[in-house]
Amino acid sequence: MIEQRAAGILLAVSSLDGHWGIGAFGKAARRWVDFLAAAGQKYWQILPLGPTGWGDSPYQSPSAFALSPYYIDPEALAEGGLLTAPELETLAGTASEEAASEEAVDYAALYQNREPLLRRAFSRFRPGAGYARFIAEQDFWLADYSLFMAVKRRQGARSWLEWDEPLLRREEEALAHCRRDYAADLSYYSFEQYLAFSQWRSLKAYANDRGVSIIGDMPIYTAMDSADTWAGSDYFQLDERKRPLRVAGCPPDAFAGKGQLWGNPLYRWDRMAETGFAWWIARIRAALSLYDVLRIDHFRGFESYYSIDAAAPDAVGGEWVKGPGLAFINAVNGAFPGAAIIAEDLGYLTPEVRALLRASGFPGMKVLQFAFDTREPVSYMPYTYERNCVVYTGTHDNDTALGWFGSARPEDAALARDYLGLSGDAAHGEPPQRAFIRAAFSSVADLAIIPMQDHLGLGSAARMNRPSTLGGSNWRWR
Repeated sequence: MIEQRAAGILLAVSSLDGHWGIGAFGKAARRWVDFLAAAGQKYWQILPLGPTGWGDSPYQSPSAFALSPYYIDPEALAEGGLLTAPELETLAGTASEEAASEEAVDYAALYQNREPLLRRAFSRFRPGAGYARFIAEQDFWLADYSLFMAVKRRQGARSWLEWDEPLLRREEEALAHCRRDYAADLSYYSFEQYLAFSQWRSLKAYANDRGVSIIGDMPIYTAMDSADTWAGSDYFQLDERKRPLRVAGCPPDAFAGKGQLWGNPLYRWDRMAETGFAWWIARIRAALSLYDVLRIDHFRGFESYYSIDAAAPDAVGGEWVKGPGLAFINAVNGAFPGAAIIAEDLGYLTPEVRALLRASGFPGMKVLQFAFDTREPVSYMPYTYERNCVVYTGTHDNDTALGWFGSARPEDAALARDYLGLSGDAAHGEPPQRAFIRAAFSSVADLAIIPMQDHLGLGSAARMNRPSTLGGSNWRWR
C-alpha cells in the first residue's frame, strides 16, 4: 500500500480556513495542499465527507455515499455564474461572530443559510453532458438519497420512522407519487451532489498532481435515520415495524464506565452474505473512487460486534456477536486486490481480531496516547510496532497531545515523560507534543499521521470530539 516511509497530517475539511462558516473544497483547500507538499507531507487524512447528522457528527450521516453540501465552495459557484457577488457578501455576513472568526464551525447557521443559497444556484443551473453522466454513474445510490431527502424536507425533517406507513414501507405507489410531486426537489438534491462531487474530484486531482494522497474515512455503520437504512431495511436488524431491534456501541471500559451507546442499527450479515456482500462492495468501490487510501472504522466489528438491546439506556448489558469474518475480508480483497485500505483496529482486541487483521493484509493503527495508559495490558509502545502499520499521536476521538499531558493520570504522564526522555523543566525542555511526534516519526511504522492540532501545539480546547458526548464543541474546531 505504502511504497516508502511517509508522513501525513490529519485535518478535517471542516477545519480549513475560509469565510463561509466551514472549510470548503475551494482555494483555501488548495493552499492547504500546497503547504502539505512544501512540507514534504505525502498524505492528507480527512474525516468522513458525508452530510452531518445527529449531533453534527460525520459518523451519523443520512447517506453512506453522499458528500456534504456544506463543503461546496460558494466562491467557485460565483465564478461559474451560479451566484452573484452580493449573495456571497450576504452569506459571509450570516455567520456567527465565532464562525466568522474561523475558530469554530457554526452548524446551526449552516443549516439555516446554506440550502437557500444553493437553491438559488440551482435556479440558474443548466444541466449538460457532465451532469447527465454523473446522474447515470451514481444512480445506484443517488436516486434513493434524493428521494429520501425530498420526502424528509416535506415531512419537516422528521425521521423516516415517523413517516406514513406507505412511505415507511416504500410501497411503490407512494414512492411514485413522491417522485412525481417532488420532482423539483429530487433534481435539486442531485444537483447538490453533482456540485460536491465535481469540486471534490477537482481538489483531489490538484493534491495528487502535487504528490499528496488522500486518506478517506469510512464509518462501519450507517445512521438509523438514513437513506441507506430506509432503502435497504432488509439488511438491518429491524422489527416488522422497521424499528431497530439491536444497536451498535462499545462495552464499558476504563474510559467509559457505562460503555458507548452509538445507536446505529446493526447489519443482518447473513442476508448480506447471500448477495456476496454486494452492498459493501458497492460502498467500498464508491469510496475508493474518491480517495487514494481508505480507512475503515471499527475493523474489529467484522470479527465480532457489540450488540445492545435498542431499548437499553446504556451499553452495559450488551453482548459480543460473531461478525462476517474471513468471508467478508475475502470478498473485499477479491473485489479490490491490492487496494490501499487501513483497518482501524482499536478497542477491545482478541486473538481472533488480530488473526483477521493478519489475514486481511491491511495495516492496523497505533495510537501513542494509548501506549502510556498503565491500566491497559495491551501495549502500543513504539518498540512493539511492525512496519505494516500507521502510527498516530492521537485521533479525532482523542485529546490533543498537549491536552493529554495536562489531563492524563499522573502515573500515565510520568510513564510518558520517562519513555520519551522529557526533562522536568517544561519551560526549557522539549515540548511534550513534539516528543510525541518524534516518537511517531522514529518508529518503524510505514506511515505516521499527526493531527494538525499537535503540530500547532494546541491544548484541549482544540480537541475535535469527545466520545459519548453530544453537542458542545464536538466536530467544530477550525
